[in-house]
Amino acid sequence: MVAAPQLIESIRLLQLAHAELRQFVEQEIEKNPLLELASNDGGASGDVSSISGDDPHIGARANDVDEPTGGGTPEGLMQWKSKRDTPNIPAGASPVLDDFAAPTETLHDHVTRQIALTAFTPKERLIAGELAAHLEDTGYLQVNLSELAGSLNVREADVERVLGTLQRFDPPGIFARTLSECLEIQLRQRDRFDPAMAALVANLEMLAQRKFQALKRHCGVDEDDLLDMWHEIRALDPKPGNRFQSARPEFIIPDVWVLPSPGGGWQIELSPDTLPKLLINQTYFAEVSRLSPQNSKDQTFLNECFQNANWLIRSLDHRAKTILKVAAEIVRHQDAFLENGVAHLRPLNLRTVADAIDVHESTVSRVTSNKYMLTPRGVFELKYFFTAAIASSEGGDAHSAEAVRHRIKGMVAVESPDDVLSDDDIVVRLKEAGIDIARRTVTKYREAMNIPSSVQRRRERRFCL
Repeated sequence: MVAAPQLIESIRLLQLAHAELRQFVEQEIEKNPLLELASNDGGASGDVSSISGDDPHIGARANDVDEPTGGGTPEGLMQWKSKRDTPNIPAGASPVLDDFAAPTETLHDHVTRQIALTAFTPKERLIAGELAAHLEDTGYLQVNLSELAGSLNVREADVERVLGTLQRFDPPGIFARTLSECLEIQLRQRDRFDPAMAALVANLEMLAQRKFQALKRHCGVDEDDLLDMWHEIRALDPKPGNRFQSARPEFIIPDVWVLPSPGGGWQIELSPDTLPKLLINQTYFAEVSRLSPQNSKDQTFLNECFQNANWLIRSLDHRAKTILKVAAEIVRHQDAFLENGVAHLRPLNLRTVADAIDVHESTVSRVTSNKYMLTPRGVFELKYFFTAAIASSEGGDAHSAEAVRHRIKGMVAVESPDDVLSDDDIVVRLKEAGIDIARRTVTKYREAMNIPSSVQRRRERRFCL
């Protein structure tokens, strides 16, 4: 089968995140003179005939999902009314606080200002500027000094001398080329880089593996001194540039809200912040059609624009309804999670949801990509609720893989130094809780959560006593 271009675009719209969707809609508005983006008060420059699903806050309980009702718009398009209307705020009446906030200083701005205040010669200032241009947001320098010296036609020794000056800049640790050098710079500025500490910094891999006995021999210190040194290392900043924001932070805007319903169950609504409200300007269409001959190029172009506008509104409407259906089905299956937390997450796959709402698995996969749900338990990506099933050792309902990982994490968190659980011990305790799981699966889950082995945990806990 050969899919029509508009069908391909409709399918693509399903998987777009809200930021990508807005960008797509803005591009369509630029190409189509009949399309308009509604203002905050819901009005437009002319009479409108169609409204897409920007307002769709469809109320639905987990066990009683209502289909959206029609709004009587032309061409059979659906107008969804919100149960929770956003207050109408006149344009210009509510200033944006960000407009009054001081601009955030970036790491590059901070470094440039320090270079300007340093007594460099013109040649050194040129080298410093070039080194600063290669500074990463984390504060690390990724450049070959020899190649840089060649490109600037200076000696490598001059570059190294300027780099030594830059490494004394604020924040401590910037312009390092490795983690070890970053920690060394910070320790030198604290006057704590003695031979024992130098040996510890040179063996960070052993420190990460908790080989404390070997480290005591390498550093020539006893256990108490090594513990103090370890705490000093942990107090340092491995990425000193991260304290400066190179850009505004990105916030997750949920696509779906799940709220407790006053009558019991859950109310599911689509967020108005993630769906653009599109309008078709019928006044403009009628006016231009009246002035243009029926078979002219202008009229043909206008008819195509009208068809494309209706297609886009239908596609947005379909996208909104599909997201809502998928979200409602997820809530049906994960009601226990919403009530009691991760330990009660149930196994779920794409086919189960697809069969329930009578769509293809690929549609569910597209809908759940880069979409987020706000719940009383927090904000979760829709894909979070799809986890593999772990069989029950007692023949009951299967357990969610995510819930099992949560149990393993909880067991490790309450360990004592004298009772550190091996993977075999965890398997036994899980089977006692009715979860039939293999040892290799426990090991895989533990490693995926960056939990060290029982041997490493035992060493660390005894060392920290």
